[in-house]
Amino acid sequence: MIILVLLVVLLFGAKRLPDAARSIGKSMKIFKAETKDLAGDKSTSHEDAEPVETKQIPATPAPTGATDQQVADLQRQLDELKKQQAADQPQKNAS
Repeated sequence: MIILVLLVVLLFGAKRLPDAARSIGKSMKIFKAETKDLAGDKSTSHEDAEPVETKQIPATPAPTGATDQQVADLQRQLDELKKQQAADQPQKNAS
């Protein structure tokens, strides 16, 4: 062990050893904390999870004539918006 310590001192120098030991200690502390957090997250993730609320959509069907009319109106509005957007695109590209 003494030979290894002397070899390390000779290779790195006495001035660098305290800084190297300090940085290794900080790295090990961070590593241990992160592994504990990972292990803690895995065990508590399923237990602490809050139940998700689900809502049921009412089963009352809308009259088909009114629904078809709404769909047609929405489709027409969508087509108009697409036309406006297509008309605005060349103006933006020209600027």
